[in-house]
Amino acid sequence: MISLSIDTCDPRGSVAVRRGGIAVALRRHDSAEDYSSWLLPAVDSALGEVSLRFEDLNLVAVATGPGSFTGVRVGLTAAKAWAEVYKIPLVGVSRLESITRHPDFPKNWVATFYDAHRGQIFAGLYRRTANSTLELAESESAIAPADFLTAVIERAGTEPVRWISLDPQLLSSLPEWNSRAAIGEQIELCPRDLARFIGEIGEERARKGLTTDALHLDANYVRRSDAEVFWKGPIHRDA
Repeated sequence: MISLSIDTCDPRGSVAVRRGGIAVALRRHDSAEDYSSWLLPAVDSALGEVSLRFEDLNLVAVATGPGSFTGVRVGLTAAKAWAEVYKIPLVGVSRLESITRHPDFPKNWVATFYDAHRGQIFAGLYRRTANSTLELAESESAIAPADFLTAVIERAGTEPVRWISLDPQLLSSLPEWNSRAAIGEQIELCPRDLARFIGEIGEERARKGLTTDALHLDANYVRRSDAEVFWKGPIHRDA
């Protein structure tokens, strides 16, 4: 299988080309350039490096969020367009789920997170199933770091947790983290080139027939955009 995978969820994005189960070309977003101008040349460059064209692709996998509204939209729009024009199967992948692939260790609980700004993190908690796969145990969320730590501890109980992040300091700097450090847990720094993991998950789903089309693929922003918060005001929940 030959796949193209895309991550534009925040400035630490990337694109990857995979062939035969391995990443053969990778481009990282290492500048302040907008994704709207960076993405297409990066994809063209990655495909050209391994002498491939869009017509050679068997799959496009794209991060559906959570992340920047603008960034996620750019990635999804491009992926949908390529899938439509070249008749390529499409798979959407959670960026938080992709972090669990760095690399996979046999712990029953895996917590992943990264900076969501506004004093929050995007976070997901995964639990290992009987067939050794990881499934989402709680809905992905934008949450205060201390609240996520508390929620994970409450859910996992006495079982050990594997913590992986692009921004470990957002939890490790909390006084509440000391209790986890005392039992030997640490937060692993995930590499920023998540597109290769997104492609890996996408290929697994494609082999199971779990592809979608441009019409039905949607983003998972987790929370409202700054514009929506400004115009509509914050969400109030009854106590």
